[in-house]
Amino acid sequence: MARSATLLADVCCCIAQRRKSAIERVSVTEVFTDCACTACGCVCDDLSLHVNNQHIVAVEQACSLAESWLLGLAVEQENSTRIDGASASFADAVTEAARILSQSRAPLIAGFATSSTDGQRAAVQLAKTLRATIDASASRFHAASTLATQNVGASTASLGEVKNRADLIVYWGCDPVESHPRHFSRFVDSAGMFIPGGRADRHVVVIDAEQTATSKLADQFIQVKPGDDFKLITALRSAVKGEVALEKVGDLTNRLMLCQYGAIFYGPGIARQCAPQSTVEALLRLVTELNAHTRCVAQQLGKATGADEVLTWLTGFPLCVNFAQGYPRYNPQEFCANVLLERGEVDSVVFAGSDTICGLSEDAQKRLEQLPVIVLDRTQQNYAFSPSVEFTMAIDGVHRSGTSYRMDHVPIPLRAILPSSLPSDAEILAAIEQALSNES
Repeated sequence: MARSATLLADVCCCIAQRRKSAIERVSVTEVFTDCACTACGCVCDDLSLHVNNQHIVAVEQACSLAESWLLGLAVEQENSTRIDGASASFADAVTEAARILSQSRAPLIAGFATSSTDGQRAAVQLAKTLRATIDASASRFHAASTLATQNVGASTASLGEVKNRADLIVYWGCDPVESHPRHFSRFVDSAGMFIPGGRADRHVVVIDAEQTATSKLADQFIQVKPGDDFKLITALRSAVKGEVALEKVGDLTNRLMLCQYGAIFYGPGIARQCAPQSTVEALLRLVTELNAHTRCVAQQLGKATGADEVLTWLTGFPLCVNFAQGYPRYNPQEFCANVLLERGEVDSVVFAGSDTICGLSEDAQKRLEQLPVIVLDRTQQNYAFSPSVEFTMAIDGVHRSGTSYRMDHVPIPLRAILPSSLPSDAEILAAIEQALSNES
């Protein structure tokens, strides 16, 4: 009896230990270091994510945008694949999407600005198969900046070079404290190789139509009336070339010409008039002319640039590419997604990301109400129109690994942190293309 009791006690102790170990395993927090975040174009790759029970429970080094987004993610999101608003299986949704596209004579593929390179490659391949038009620009201003760069060129640098060398930072028509919260702390406040004092060794200028959160941190704020950006740039160019000396721009001109290294970050606010491309071209020319006196660079403060990179690799053009003739044709004025929708020149649309839809004009968004639209998005959204097919996709950098291009065109690797059975955008598009090939 004593031996049986001892054996029973040993068994109970063993079971208790196993239960304790199981509980400890559930409560153990795993830490993923050096993770990249795609919440904005900075694609900060120094985050530490604490994962417990397949949920992100804490985030280190994250900005306000990243923290609220990452902590709100779960290991699994509800598979909200839908057809005409009703829940459907993934296979049925793929079949319906393929049916819509196979009957389309002028399809449009738009978005994919926040996708990884795999999804962007798959989007280009689908456009080739469908002989569709593809426009990956996330906003009309982004397109204007790209065209301006093509026309006049640009003096650029990586964000790392700006951090290490720039003693003058100009933010023109942008508010990074709100849109890119860690840009200021990582590349302005931080000490660089040749700027050992960090913020103390830099002069920060903000040029905008009104006070912003960034202007409150700047050493100098220059207020311009909406539409006067082009005039100010022209005056600066004249002063730099010695053609005229204006008291209004004299101090800024001197700072631009006498700094050791200047960096101008510009955003949509620089183009408040109806010709944003001309304003950006003038700014890029100003930077080129400053390089006769000092080192100066210009950089758009925007989203990740991977879609531009991938399109350029595969077609030779960064945006607005049409495959109707069986080969890539480039005409931004004709093949822009916004223009095509406003003119009613497409009969179906594939969207990736709701931010692309928000960047369309009011007339273009109204046109979507009359078309079959296939939407791929990270989460289920309430759209102003009724999508024909909706896919909820896995998130690159959270559920899938991949590559994202920072705003300065530097590739940043993405890690898979949480498991998910949701398909990636690349997998969804590959499945649609396979369904199309099966129909033919």
